[in-house]
Amino acid sequence: MEDEESQRVVPFQLQFDKPIASQIKIAEWNPEKDLLAMATEDSKLLLHRFNWQKLWTTSPGKCITSICWRPDGKAIAVGLEDGSISLHDVENGKLLRNMKFHSASVVCLNWEEDRKKIMGGNNSNPTYEDRTARFFPPAPRVPRTPGLVPGDSSGFMEESDDSFRELFDSSQQQFDILCSGDKDGNICFNIFGIFPIGKVNIHNLAFGSSIAGNPVSCQLMEASICKVALSSDICHTIVLCSGVLTETGSEASVNQMSGSNLQGLHCLVLDSTIFRKRKNELQQVAQQASNVEHLIEVIRRSLGVMSKQWSDAMHVYHEKFNALSTLIMDHGLDSSPQEEFLSLLGGARTSPPVHQFLVTSLGEAGLKRVAKAVCGAGKELQTIMLDHLQPAAEIIAFRIGELRGLSKWRARYLCIGLDEKLIDNATEKAGILLVQIERFNRILSSVVQQFSNFFNWLLKCVKVLMSEPSDQLLPFSSELVIIFLKFLYNQDPVGTLLQDTELDHYVEVDLETKQRVGELAHFGGFSDSEYLTRTLAKEFQQLDSCFKEALEMPLVTVSRKILSKDILPLFPVRSSPNLNSYFPVSVSYYQDASHSAINHEITDEMLTDYTSFMIPDETFPNITNCIGIARGLVYDLDNLKNGQNSLEVALLRVPVGYQCVDLSLYKEEQIVLLLNEVTAASESSGDACMMILRAADVSFVSISRSSILNYWNFHELQDHITFLHLENEKVRQISHSVVAPLAVSASRGVACVFAARKRALVYILEEDEDEITDSE
Repeated sequence: MEDEESQRVVPFQLQFDKPIASQIKIAEWNPEKDLLAMATEDSKLLLHRFNWQKLWTTSPGKCITSICWRPDGKAIAVGLEDGSISLHDVENGKLLRNMKFHSASVVCLNWEEDRKKIMGGNNSNPTYEDRTARFFPPAPRVPRTPGLVPGDSSGFMEESDDSFRELFDSSQQQFDILCSGDKDGNICFNIFGIFPIGKVNIHNLAFGSSIAGNPVSCQLMEASICKVALSSDICHTIVLCSGVLTETGSEASVNQMSGSNLQGLHCLVLDSTIFRKRKNELQQVAQQASNVEHLIEVIRRSLGVMSKQWSDAMHVYHEKFNALSTLIMDHGLDSSPQEEFLSLLGGARTSPPVHQFLVTSLGEAGLKRVAKAVCGAGKELQTIMLDHLQPAAEIIAFRIGELRGLSKWRARYLCIGLDEKLIDNATEKAGILLVQIERFNRILSSVVQQFSNFFNWLLKCVKVLMSEPSDQLLPFSSELVIIFLKFLYNQDPVGTLLQDTELDHYVEVDLETKQRVGELAHFGGFSDSEYLTRTLAKEFQQLDSCFKEALEMPLVTVSRKILSKDILPLFPVRSSPNLNSYFPVSVSYYQDASHSAINHEITDEMLTDYTSFMIPDETFPNITNCIGIARGLVYDLDNLKNGQNSLEVALLRVPVGYQCVDLSLYKEEQIVLLLNEVTAASESSGDACMMILRAADVSFVSISRSSILNYWNFHELQDHITFLHLENEKVRQISHSVVAPLAVSASRGVACVFAARKRALVYILEEDEDEITDSE
């Protein structure tokens, strides 16, 4: 017997047992590579290889509450306590984008792609070609901002802008949606992880039922989301949440309600078939709109950089030349600096204040510094205009034009909220912005030329006053000097056009020009004939506002089509589970032809949903230390209409002497359990084990669906509990007390377990033919 025990095959080969510097609170395997992302207790994001080689570490500066990989494994989404979601590059951990879709802590993330490839030969899913590359060079990147730290509040990283574009372009080959839930009950759906297309609050959802033929509506109150899971066919979303389920129907029976509302953990099913039905339309809109949003940020940052650089240059100019006004007043003269300079230009004798200013206060060196600051800033602004702002505006106009063309196809795009009138308005604003940019270019070029000419003249005056040779100086135009002194000396048309304040700054336009612009509206010109009176910054704000308004309609329209389908109360609790502590739940979908829906016209292959969870003790009589598994909830109501019942539930009793620390659904309808040994001295001072079992080996029982939704069904299973025994299952003993989380990779066949004493253990779940024996 002893020889047989020593030679017993040990499942789950231990690959590594490594110490860790800080305890891990969240861990997720990359779906395509042997990479493990982890969030520590002090909210650092780590990435390790399978051999435990650390690739990079980054800190978002806020508490990390959830993480999730993009389906292709090239980026990772990080949910934060302040409601923002950041995307990081898998190669180096750099921030790609920071987005604020929520106002409360993002407690769960799920990023799913439509598993059905988009192929050109399929008439139902035609390939969409982005034509922008045919007519334009690559989109401009965000300009570098002197003095700003990368990854600031704008949500963009200058160094990773190219990486973001590369990742975003590659994501167009597959349609994916990032689903996020916050502790206030909001669920957001974002195409490609960046374009918001749907938002629902579980408090606003109504779940219908009937009592004696009378309709009854049930609603969740004080609910907090624990987990969201979008199906791989993107047709359904399962939401696990805690809250109070109440009946709101006026015809609800008080007797049948048993006189109380139910507070506990609930499993919700949302119907999100709008994503699958309108996948192509949503993809095209998301692709164009997301690129426009990125380019709008390029323009915003460009205007910010330009405004700062020009403001700094004007500060240097005014700081020096304001001294002349003080000198004129000190000498008791009743004249302006412009008049003094015009007198000097006309050949009159230099007045004492001008002489003192040019020779002493300003000097040749000071004049050159001012000229370098102003003219240098002007050239920088022209470079930003040509390399960033103008090409971004041109591509925006083209992409909004593409959206305008889509909006005219009302049969396909009106149903997702692409409003033709709003898009037309945004298209006109994009065209007006191009006109404003062209006008700004002309004004900037003229201003820089006149400043340069004025400084050339002053430099010659300084040389003459200091009796130095002036033959080698650059020439100047006296006429331009006069124009500068009359219109630019104390005015700043460039700064006015760039000024980004809440106050309205209007540009003066002569009456004749206004009339001509107004007349052009009758011949196909802009209907908004007041655009010449607005500044460039104000015009950009109007474009941004109009585009956001146009995109708000698809978000609202699609959100209304994300419907509540079903709800299953799982177990009651006296108070809502503490979301700050870890709660073992897992949701997954498997292809299973044996549990097919009758009226299922959307997906090509049937998916069966599995939801597993740990049931707290003392929630049901005679049900303690148990794990619940529910399957077939998604299509249960559809099947009930046809006289069938697809909802099945199983209860698993954890082996005696152990308690469940965490669980995870695995491939091929398997479940992995992480158990701690319970000793008399402490609940976590002993060893642990990891167990894997198949759903086919578990006894599932169909449970009745009450006509009243407020009804706990799991008490029906107390006579059908499956008792788990270590000797009968695939079990790996662990010589450590373990803690959550359990990180399992279905695609790689590995699991990572974290010990209470800060150690990480990596196991291979897939057994080879050369199985090892327990020789330890």
